[in-house]
Amino acid sequence: MTWTSGLFVYALLWWLVLFMVLPWGVRQPDVVEEGHMAGAPDKPRMWMKLGVTTVIAAALWLVVFYIIEADLISFHEPV
Repeated sequence: MTWTSGLFVYALLWWLVLFMVLPWGVRQPDVVEEGHMAGAPDKPRMWMKLGVTTVIAAALWLVVFYIIEADLISFHEPV
């Protein structure tokens, strides 16, 4: 795996994991303030979710890297 394909795979994994992590711990506020949407989360905790996303994506990237480098799944044409 080249560094560009590795970066691309990491970015793809990062975005996929982010969309899976976003709903974690979302709670609606008890009292909706004037001008706020009723479905908006009370405390979104985005920095925590971004950190968790980065760690999970890195772990998944290591798994993908191992699978590709160990040739468990080959992306090369048969000779």
